[in-house]
Amino acid sequence: MGQMNDFWKDRKVLVTGATGLIGSWLVKELVLKGSHVVALVRDIDPQSELYRSGTINKISVVNGNLEDFWTLERAINEHEPDTVFHLGAQTLVEVAYRFPLQTFESNIRGTYNLLEACRIHRNIVQRIVIASSDKAYGEQSNLPYTEDMPLKGRHPYEVSKSCTDLIAHTYFHTYGLPIGIARCGNVYGGGDLNWSRIVPGTIRSLIKGERPIIRSDGTYVRDYIYVKDVVSAYLLVAERLDDKEIQGQAFNFSNEKPITVMEIVKIIQKIMNCEHIEPDIRNYARGEIKSQYLSASKARKLLKWKPMFDLESGIRETVEWYKDFFGDKKK
Repeated sequence: MGQMNDFWKDRKVLVTGATGLIGSWLVKELVLKGSHVVALVRDIDPQSELYRSGTINKISVVNGNLEDFWTLERAINEHEPDTVFHLGAQTLVEVAYRFPLQTFESNIRGTYNLLEACRIHRNIVQRIVIASSDKAYGEQSNLPYTEDMPLKGRHPYEVSKSCTDLIAHTYFHTYGLPIGIARCGNVYGGGDLNWSRIVPGTIRSLIKGERPIIRSDGTYVRDYIYVKDVVSAYLLVAERLDDKEIQGQAFNFSNEKPITVMEIVKIIQKIMNCEHIEPDIRNYARGEIKSQYLSASKARKLLKWKPMFDLESGIRETVEWYKDFFGDKKK
C-alpha cells in the first residue's frame, strides 16, 4: 500500500491499538512488508482480525494499557522502535457519553504518556503517526472540514480527539518530535466487531435476516472510508515524516463523498440483496454532530494520496469478510 517498496523492510515499529479495526489491518500490512512489529495489547480478543488472521504469531506483544506510562516507556526502551503508530483509543461515541472518564483517560492521558515516552527516547523514535478523527473538529458552521479549522469538540468523544491533536502539536512545536496527524471520518471494513456502528451492525443484522438498527433518525451525514485506504494513508504519512515540510502537519483522509446513514444502509442492502428488510429507526443517538465530512485536498496535494476503493467496492469486500466470519462461527 505504501509508495516506498523497501521502506518498511526490517524496520522496528510499535503499534498501539493493534487489536482494533485499523490496527489489525495495519499490523498485517507491516508484517507483509517485512517490518518487526511490537503491539501494545490491553485485552486478548480472539475475534480480532489480529488473532483470526494469525498475525499475532508473527509479532512481539507488550501487554498493558495506555494509562500506564511505564508500560509505554518499557515498550520503547526495550524494543527500540524507530516508528510509532498511535491508534490506541476508546473509539465509541456512546461509550464516551455514558462514562467519559475512561475515554479521557485512554485518549488524552494515553496520548501524552506515549509522546512523553517518545520524547525521553528521542534517540530511538524517528517518526510518529497519531490517529485522530474528524470528530476533533467538533461542530463547524462550514463544511467540509479543512485542516486550518479550529479544533473545538464539545461532547466527550469529540473533546478527547481535540485534545489528542493539541497534545500532538505541543510535542512537535515544543520538543520537535517528528509527528504526523491523520484525521479520518467513519472507518469501515472487515474486523470491526463494534456492532453499534452502522456498517458492521447493518451487515450482521441482514446476515441474520433481522432489521438493521439505526440509532439516529437516518439523516446524519458522514464520511465513510475503507480500512485499507486508511492503512495506506497512515503508512504514507510515516514514510514522509523525514520531510520537514510534512512534520507537525495534520492531514484529512476521505473519499470526499459524504452520504446519510440511511443511504449507506440502502447501499449495503442492495449489495446483500436485502432491500425488502426495513431498517428499524430508533432515533436515540446522543452527543453526535449532525453533519461531518472532510476535504482531502491537502493530502492529495502534499502526499499525492488518493483512495483505492470507492464506497461500493469497499462495502463488497467488507460484506464478504463478515460472511466468512459468521460462517466460521457456525462450523
